[in-house]
Amino acid sequence: MAKSQQTFNKSEKEKKRLKKREDKRKKMEARKAEAKESGKKGIEFAYVDHNGHLTDTPPDPSKKIKVDAKSIEISIPKAEEGEEVDPVRKGSVSFFDSSKGFGFIIDTENNEKYFCHVSGLIDEIAENDKVSFELERGMKGMNAVKVTLLK
Repeated sequence: MAKSQQTFNKSEKEKKRLKKREDKRKKMEARKAEAKESGKKGIEFAYVDHNGHLTDTPPDPSKKIKVDAKSIEISIPKAEEGEEVDPVRKGSVSFFDSSKGFGFIIDTENNEKYFCHVSGLIDEIAENDKVSFELERGMKGMNAVKVTLLK
């Protein structure tokens, strides 16, 4: 004789599902009855005002701003001539562990700290040395590469 496929857990889940459906139906009927009783229909139309907020009153046409579709640019703005930025930065070595092969350099312009690996070094460096370097995007942020010692 075969066992029934209906387990206690399955029947409990089915009961909960049916109860949830019934509760939802009762709430919907209660909302409909309340709307009939009070005479409210809710917001029939939703308008967007000149600030982009939803309202139940039509927007004031005098506050409407006309935008020329040709003036909207969906791209990165082109760099203007003469905006050439020097990629070489200057800074000082705040920490460098030569046995492990990494350290950190603090930029003098913005006091940002950048990771530096021994593979990105041109000259040997030590702590408190003044250096020049370039930035390159790494896995966890910007890395200092082409690090040279300043005299």
